[in-house]
Amino acid sequence: MKALLVSSLSTDLSGVELADVPMPERQPGQVLVRVAAASLNFPDLLMTRGEYQLKPPLPFVAGLEVAGEVVEVDPDSPFQPGDQVFGGQKTGCFAEYVALDAAAVRPAPAALSLPQAAAFGAAYGTAYTALVELGGIKPGQWVLVHGATGGVGLAACDLAKALGAKVIATSGSPGKLAALRTACEPDAAILAQGKFREAVAEITGGALCDLVYDPVGGDVFDESTRCVAFGGKLLVVGFAGGRIADVSTNIPLIKGFSVVGVRAGEYARRFPERGKAIRDAMLALAAEGKLTPHIDRVLPLERWREGYEAMARREVVGKVVFEP
Repeated sequence: MKALLVSSLSTDLSGVELADVPMPERQPGQVLVRVAAASLNFPDLLMTRGEYQLKPPLPFVAGLEVAGEVVEVDPDSPFQPGDQVFGGQKTGCFAEYVALDAAAVRPAPAALSLPQAAAFGAAYGTAYTALVELGGIKPGQWVLVHGATGGVGLAACDLAKALGAKVIATSGSPGKLAALRTACEPDAAILAQGKFREAVAEITGGALCDLVYDPVGGDVFDESTRCVAFGGKLLVVGFAGGRIADVSTNIPLIKGFSVVGVRAGEYARRFPERGKAIRDAMLALAAEGKLTPHIDRVLPLERWREGYEAMARREVVGKVVFEP
């Protein structure tokens, strides 16, 4: 079968190619899925460079998120051949077929297309874990979302609005602010990243933000420490900006806020009952039509480089989806 194979680590994708690889062998407890759509996530790009915390042994098939049709299951499986499902694992999804642990598979929400289902789990799982599970979001609270044109950022905006929060969304790309307005307005205020504290204070009437969702880090994190309300939480989701920021402990002490690290996948693995509850709550919201993953573009897997390079250049608004 065709699959996107990472044979060596590189900063220019020279170690990545579309290759013929053996079909995956389904093990007991797994579901074999014919891939209809697989979404690109920032960790997929980082893993080609060896810059992600997970470093799979080489070679490996890339891709951590997928939607498609069940082909083969255990006799006692809750799934049947022909079922449309979505799910994921650390690698292996950018291929024509993938074998997934049954616990990592869910029925695809009828309200979502398969490309949307493929773009749903990781981004919204991160957003839900951060905002709800760790952030304790409440209706009416102010939520500041950075990197809001990215997959996890737009998911956080979508989820926060669905839960009745008031959203301020930022982007580091002036050229993408118009696209962000299209995706988020009129239900969110849109700001450019930079020195945004005064604008946040003006929008919130001086109250600042109960939750700050930061997948960017660096200068954005530094400025965010000035935007958290007393008793609020600064949610550290990632470091897409490149620099890992420091914070002097007197700042959260004096301002009375918490800095909370968010590793959604690890959280679900360490606390499987909470992980299941998070997935069930997300599915319920999707089934009600309250969550809508934003797809930037759908590409055949043969054009994988176009998607990866667009992500590397920070051109993507929402998610890139590949179809094998």
